[in-house]
Amino acid sequence: MLTGALFAFAAPCAAQTPGTPPAAEQRAEAPKRIEHRLPLIDILAHMSGKCTVLKIAGRSYACKAVAYAHSEAGRVSFAVALEDPADDGHVVSFSGEKGKRFDDNSYELPVDRMLLNSKHRPKVHGLPVPAEEASTGICRQFGNFAARRVSSVNCTATDSRGQSYELQFVSDGSPIGVRRVRQSAASIDDPFK
Repeated sequence: MLTGALFAFAAPCAAQTPGTPPAAEQRAEAPKRIEHRLPLIDILAHMSGKCTVLKIAGRSYACKAVAYAHSEAGRVSFAVALEDPADDGHVVSFSGEKGKRFDDNSYELPVDRMLLNSKHRPKVHGLPVPAEEASTGICRQFGNFAARRVSSVNCTATDSRGQSYELQFVSDGSPIGVRRVRQSAASIDDPFK
C-alpha cells in the first residue's frame, strides 16, 4: 500500500484541489500550499521497524510502514503510512532537497514541504495526488544507506499553518528493501552509489 501511495508522487501532474481558488487568485494571496508538478521517483526504499513517535498536527499515530523516496531531480522524501482506522490512505512525507551525508552513517535532509495524502485526495490515473504544505524542518537518518542498513530516522517539521509533524523511527535491523523504479543516468545524489 505504501508503494502505491508513493507511486502517487511519481505521477507528473498539477492537480487543483476542489475548493481551491484558481492559480491567478492564489498568486494574489499569500501562498500557503505549494501546487506544482512532482518529480519522477527513481528509487524507493522500504525500511522495516517501528515508529516510537509519530505525531501529526498534535495527534499521535502508529505507523504501518516507512520508506525513502528519491527523485531523478534529487528531491527526497521520508514517507510514513499511518495506522489510521478512519483513512487507509493516510500517508505523510517529510520532503526536501540538498540533503547531506556527513559520513557513511549519517544523512541530514532539510525539509521544505510536507506531502499530505489521504483517501479523500483528488486522483490522477487512479493515484491520489498529495497536498503540499510549505514547511521548515529537518530529517536525520542514521546507518549506512549504501550498505542497506538504517538504524533510525528522526524528522521534525512545522508547516506554514503552524501544524507540527514529528517522526522517530527505529529499524528492526533488517536490510532495507530497495527498488529502482526507473533507471536514470542523470539521477542526482543517489545514496546507493
